[in-house]
Amino acid sequence: MQLSEQSKERLGLVFEVAKTVFHWGFIPTVLYLGFSKGAEAGMPPLTMASLLWQ
Repeated sequence: MQLSEQSKERLGLVFEVAKTVFHWGFIPTVLYLGFSKGAEAGMPPLTMASLLWQ
């Protein structure tokens, strides 16, 4: 299957955008999921200050 130059450029752009979104969104997503789940029983509550200062 042959792709036209325009299709190759679009695919390259899509992959570049996906890479950028993953690069900048991975850590915030992990932090959001951790904070939304909350701390385990017997542990101090999770706050942004506790994340930054410990």
